[in-house]
Amino acid sequence: MRRLLLCGGVLAATLLTTALPAQAAAPVVLGAGHVDVVDVSYEDGALEIGVHDETVEPDVERDPDDVVLLVKKAARTTVPSGSGWSFLGTTGAPVWILPEIQNEELLWPGLSAEEMEPGDAVTLKVEKVIGPGRLALFTEDATGTPQVLVNSGDGLPDALALTGGEHRHASWAFQKAGVYLIKVRAAATLAASGDTVVSEPAVYKVVVQP
Repeated sequence: MRRLLLCGGVLAATLLTTALPAQAAAPVVLGAGHVDVVDVSYEDGALEIGVHDETVEPDVERDPDDVVLLVKKAARTTVPSGSGWSFLGTTGAPVWILPEIQNEELLWPGLSAEEMEPGDAVTLKVEKVIGPGRLALFTEDATGTPQVLVNSGDGLPDALALTGGEHRHASWAFQKAGVYLIKVRAAATLAASGDTVVSEPAVYKVVVQP
């Protein structure tokens, strides 16, 4: 079982099901630029989740196990006033947000089904979050009203729907600084066959700077 040391204590990574190799390479830390954090593809009869890293040239596909996502201290802001924002916490409380609209100083996380065929129906399911606070994904409409897509504070799993060829951005909000483990699984109904396929879970490691 993998374990992650945090502030002198041990955060049990119960989401992880395989042993860490003795000579595992250091993870790639991604803290700025465009990255499709959840990139779904269907290859050789299997639905897979990868990390499409566009911060390098040429861009590369990475295994989520090999990546740490860094939320820099520059992402720290405060919860806006209004009941519509209560999913982030108390008005005025600190919150760390990777915004839907790109800030070049921060990671710009995307959700992608671009490698799927048109007509494929893809569902991304956030199954579990371990961390010091809530995780929320949301968008804002034309009036600035938040539309919550994922909120670990009111129970999981939460699901997001994508179609084949689609690419989407949302704001990622973290209620507290620290280390988060986020378990995601994908399912897809294939337009060509009507078959439904399900991926193995991917676990993302996120470090939020205080």
